[in-house]
Amino acid sequence: MNGNFVASSGKDALLRQYLLEASKAMEAVDNCYCYFVGVNEEEPDAVYMHELWENQAAHRASLELDVFKNLIEKAKPLIVTMSNDPVLIIIEGKASF
Repeated sequence: MNGNFVASSGKDALLRQYLLEASKAMEAVDNCYCYFVGVNEEEPDAVYMHELWENQAAHRASLELDVFKNLIEKAKPLIVTMSNDPVLIIIEGKASF
């Protein structure tokens, strides 16, 4: 899953903080292969995320985790708009960290 959030003016740092907290929590979730948080210097209020899950069922199940329920509750008031890119089914590739 790929998407971006546009925060209320001046709230982007707080939104990034919340998403980074969720990213740290994903280290303990076996079927979450990556959870990246990023920015685009040309869009100062935007925060981007990239998630890679074992399958869509794993992603749906993650939304029931306390970490995501708390993230949604805290972040929702900060978000002006959001968008999701199409869901991709990864065929093959490489990742290094």
